[in-house]
Amino acid sequence: MFVVAALVASLLAPACARDSERPTLRERLAERAAARARDPERAAPDGDIASPGTHRFSLSHDGIEREYLVHVPRSYDRSRPMPVVVSFHGGGATMELQANDRYHGLVAKSESAGYLAVFPNGYSRLPGGKLATWNAGSCCGPAVERGVDDVGFVRAMMRELQSRYNVDPGRIFANGFSNGAMFVYRLACEMAETFGAIAAVSGTEGVPDCRPSRPVSVLHMHSRDDDHVLFDGGAGSGSRTKVAYVSVPQTVARWVRRDACQSTPRRVLEKPGAYCEAYSGCSGGARVMLCVTERGGHAWPGGVKITTGEPGPTALSATDLSWDFFNGR
Repeated sequence: MFVVAALVASLLAPACARDSERPTLRERLAERAAARARDPERAAPDGDIASPGTHRFSLSHDGIEREYLVHVPRSYDRSRPMPVVVSFHGGGATMELQANDRYHGLVAKSESAGYLAVFPNGYSRLPGGKLATWNAGSCCGPAVERGVDDVGFVRAMMRELQSRYNVDPGRIFANGFSNGAMFVYRLACEMAETFGAIAAVSGTEGVPDCRPSRPVSVLHMHSRDDDHVLFDGGAGSGSRTKVAYVSVPQTVARWVRRDACQSTPRRVLEKPGAYCEAYSGCSGGARVMLCVTERGGHAWPGGVKITTGEPGPTALSATDLSWDFFNGR
């Protein structure tokens, strides 16, 4: 789940080459906070934030400076509400890696499908937000150890987003990978009023007490040979945590029960190396679907592994599947 040592070293290298005359991280954060106090919009990027492209924002929540990226597609029209997909990186990664089309193709999808793509950065003690994690309940890393209020950060981020862009409040979705997938389950539990549907890739639920305020549609994608978050529960050989992860079947069963779906699924997709099963009859028009690949390991289906550059599961595309699911297809 965490980035391998080689990647860690490459991520840390720029921080080690700091010019002695450059301001320290503490000085930069203090300068940003002071600028925000003078003018809240100073936290926004220069230029027109509605122009096509990826814009960087920062906000202060719970005494911590947090950042997120917003990709505005060419089709964005200030006069028309636009859907939003918030995408959460895995443990040890960053918002920049999640937004890098080499790995997941999420920015390209926002362009072709026409939605605002938002990439928040998890909690990090390092300059530049490197090696960030999310407080998903039982996992992971410093975010959990320090009890970081990541849900509060997302609430604040969504308020800012809706004040800056014309957002369709009925079409706000979230997807995530690994620790990020675990976190979107927490958001489904605690921010059901905001996120109508989530898509979780290679990460199961870790919330001890989940009571969503309304039904939430859930898509779960997982590989049978995942060696980090084992399909049948527990931490595999590739995991750097000692968390006893909840199994995929148990995670799905929880949401079938919460959404009051029919208990028997139907096979809606079957192809070499993969299948999907959907649960119907859920309360409030919600849906629950499980998609399983036989091979590919701990990775984003249809993408490239950040840690090794190897392809993930090739039988499915998590990027396409999640968008189709969000749109009821």
